Amino acid sequence: MPAPVKIEFHPEAIDETREGRSWYRGRNLKAERAFLTELRQAILQIRESPSTWPRFEPGARRFVLKGFPYSVVYRIQGETVQILALAHGKRRPAYWAKRR
Repeated sequence: MPAPVKIEFHPEAIDETREGRSWYRGRNLKAERAFLTELRQAILQIRESPSTWPRFEPGARRFVLKGFPYSVVYRIQGETVQILALAHGKRRPAYWAKRR
């Protein structure tokens, strides 16, 4: 399968990203930058090869961030990768499952 060319974020995934960024910014700017860098790298890797990461829940896959307790939960829809959640590993499991 060729790599999808389009990345779409669910609005709640955007909110989760902002919340994570804000939390790390509250720690210090270096932590915030490291978090954003890791997230960007994850999205680039997912975009290049979305089928690489394991199935997580029916219809979704998960990329676990290195050094941070978050996973990028996404699904592949044709040539689009839909980011469903930036899920914190210590919070409610599968809370994002109903997102479309």
